[in-house]
Amino acid sequence: MSQQRRSPIRMALAAVLLLPGLAFAEAADSETAMETGMTKITVTVGDDTLTATLDDTPAGRDFAKLLPLDLTLRDFHGNEKIADLPRDLDTTGAPPRYAAKTGDITLYAPWGNIAIFYKPFQASSGLVRLGSFDGPIDVLVRDEPFPVRIELAD
Repeated sequence: MSQQRRSPIRMALAAVLLLPGLAFAEAADSETAMETGMTKITVTVGDDTLTATLDDTPAGRDFAKLLPLDLTLRDFHGNEKIADLPRDLDTTGAPPRYAAKTGDITLYAPWGNIAIFYKPFQASSGLVRLGSFDGPIDVLVRDEPFPVRIELAD
């Protein structure tokens, strides 16, 4: 009988001791969720403004830290637009290969450049997804190099 009495008391004591720790863990998780998340950006080409969403990854967050950026995009291999970035990005935890889809914004880590795909592309070593456009990107499909401004959305 005394064993049964101790059990509820021990359970209550354990709950009292564990609850503050659980509350702290939940608060820490909430703070982390608020600090991270998908980042909306705009890409302005002349009078056209496209919206995109950066991934919640070290590379996506590091790219967001570079913004605003004024770049000149040029065609590469008839399936992507590329431009050099001012510095390397954090690719911690990125898969070693990625197969780009139409509308993907990527980093080609070996060269340190951004690559925006307007056609799908095979899995390539060193290709790291940063995010993707939220809609059509027809305005990016041009023959000659052209300026763009990439910035955080309001």
